[in-house]
Amino acid sequence: MSDFLYYLAAFALVLGILVVVHEFGHYLVARWVGVKVLRFSVGFGRPLWSKRLGADGTEWAIAAFPLGGYVKMVDEREGEVAVEDLPRSFNRQPVLSRILIVAAGPAANFLLAIVLYWGLFWHGTEEFKPLLGAPVVASAAAAAGLEDGELVLKVAGEKVQTWQDMRWLLLQRAVDQDLIDLEVINARNEISIRRLDVSPVRQLGWDGDALARLGLGLYRPHLPAVFGTVSGNSAAADAGLRSGDVVLGVDGQAIDSWADFVRIVRRSPGKPLALNLLRDGQRMAITVTPAAVDEQGQEIGRIGVAVSDGDRSHAALMVTISYGPLVALTKAVVETWEKSTFTLLMIGKMITGEVSWRNISGPVTIADYAGRSARLGLDYYIKFLALVSISLGVLNLLPIPILDGGHLLYYLVEIIKRGPVSERSMEIGQKIGMALLFMLMAFAFYNDINRLFSG
Repeated sequence: MSDFLYYLAAFALVLGILVVVHEFGHYLVARWVGVKVLRFSVGFGRPLWSKRLGADGTEWAIAAFPLGGYVKMVDEREGEVAVEDLPRSFNRQPVLSRILIVAAGPAANFLLAIVLYWGLFWHGTEEFKPLLGAPVVASAAAAAGLEDGELVLKVAGEKVQTWQDMRWLLLQRAVDQDLIDLEVINARNEISIRRLDVSPVRQLGWDGDALARLGLGLYRPHLPAVFGTVSGNSAAADAGLRSGDVVLGVDGQAIDSWADFVRIVRRSPGKPLALNLLRDGQRMAITVTPAAVDEQGQEIGRIGVAVSDGDRSHAALMVTISYGPLVALTKAVVETWEKSTFTLLMIGKMITGEVSWRNISGPVTIADYAGRSARLGLDYYIKFLALVSISLGVLNLLPIPILDGGHLLYYLVEIIKRGPVSERSMEIGQKIGMALLFMLMAFAFYNDINRLFSG
């Protein structure tokens, strides 16, 4: 239950920020061009809280249904307008002003992504190096000849510094390529080219751990099962375990590495484990009962100890990436542009059937990712927020009536025909738009439910 509330809070924060930023873009430009704003609402339906502020008495509200928001402007098509407010009515503004107001929402989402990426690139983020673990047997990675401990230097000729860089380039290239060359270097400083077949994930999509479906996994250094820090008020502390204890066996089974020990503890929630230890040169036996902990809906065991060599292995696996302010800003703009264009490309390929509709995610999956990224740390959560902001911006620019892109399409037609689109045409467009959005949401919810049952 606590995990559910945590994930829900992480999702609500993301949603709240994105809605406020998007609608604030509409609001600011509307005020700038002289349109009177009646209400700024986060959420739909009955207001739970509201307050009037400013010379125009704009109502600021938080409503009952939180999936979205809106800015209500003075508009003769939506009700009577006082004579003195007619010049400030949205429908009486020049077409360019209306275009600016409508486009400001998605633009605000893109701007938010740029600012978030800029801050991350400037401040610096700690990320995993693209170090590969032993490939899964009979996988694409095994067929490519990849080996345990190899560091990826380039993907399709482009340099990579982090695991995320590698994943992103593989994703981009996999859209229209089946075979991708990886340049790798091993511990003996030997450089090789490995040709990876990425076709197995093209139709299934890249959500979840798609790299694992190719047989790719992070390198895990071989560490002896020696205790480092023992947390207070933990199962380990209660059992009398100490820093420096060496685990020789568990329940009569020999332990070769820290990974072996962790695996046994995780699968033994609430089950007493008989540890055979070496402490100060003396063998001894201690029984510890791992606490049951919920991890993403699965019950696992945890005793509250860290590996003694954790700092060294952490340094070997991680790299800190940071740039100066101007370079960071340039990279932030490029990152936002690449992810925006890639999102459009993927939408186009889904329409043509080249990419599976399983790639569409609904609110359940987004909430899950929000919670997971929040647990990983602030950097990951900010990256997730930036990515969803880009997706929201792109989605709203699609030429679907009732979305911002649909309104922009109407205004483009108005410019071409030198007159507004007829009310009848707009009414038909609204119905088509609602049907398309309903279909899109149906696919998203179906995929969410599928993921829940398939794990």
